[in-house]
Amino acid sequence: MTAGTPDLQVRSGPGYWLGSYTSMLRMEVLSLRSYLVLALIIQVFMGAGMALMYGYYFGELDQGQQTFLVTGIPALALIPIGFVMVPNSIMELKLRDTYDYVWSLPVPRAASASATFTVFSTIAIPGTIAALFIASVVYDVDLHVSWAIVPAVLLTSAMATSIGYAMGHAIPQPRVINLIGNMVIFLVLLFSPIVVAIDQFPDWWAAVHRVLPFWHMSVIIRAGLTEGMVTTSVVTSYLVVIAWTVVSWLIAAWVVGRRR
Repeated sequence: MTAGTPDLQVRSGPGYWLGSYTSMLRMEVLSLRSYLVLALIIQVFMGAGMALMYGYYFGELDQGQQTFLVTGIPALALIPIGFVMVPNSIMELKLRDTYDYVWSLPVPRAASASATFTVFSTIAIPGTIAALFIASVVYDVDLHVSWAIVPAVLLTSAMATSIGYAMGHAIPQPRVINLIGNMVIFLVLLFSPIVVAIDQFPDWWAAVHRVLPFWHMSVIIRAGLTEGMVTTSVVTSYLVVIAWTVVSWLIAAWVVGRRR
């Protein structure tokens, strides 16, 4: 190399991607540090808090009904992180006019997206466990935890984060994102078969929920916490949840890839 020739480094390869991912991961954690405690509180209220409220609504519950209610709590706790906090965090970047800055950083866009995905998927898990523990203690339910709970929680957390991530990037209007988030919470709390058996819903509404991801989230989680309670096809529910995850990432990749 001759004097005066700049030392050019090729920004590519697994090492560069991993370094970029680590840097963006650190940036995400620092920017979201104020959200961590809030996320835990929201999940506990959404999960264990609603378990208590449902108990008041339903009145006296037998052991099976209590178990069904408690094992639906993890799905309730995961939903606000993925469907509300993730798109709102992206919306906040847009409102602060830092959205374009983040995408202008000299890192692969896949590394930046993966960092956001990792952080939100990870912070959703402690609150979910806490909500499940509180609900199980309150209702004195003995859970039969199996290895299947690990992929169930990881996948449902990933799916919720993926949908929220796709929403945040694909929808340009912050008000629309906020409206959709509120509608999702309203739908989940009052009209979803997460803590109520799906056969108690009208046939047409049950058919809708067999396409939506919420019921399937509760099915695969409940299968990892009980023995013999889930009588529907767990494999089908896994496939539906995976499909929602993949479609969400395809949408996000398309939207992010169009940015220049």
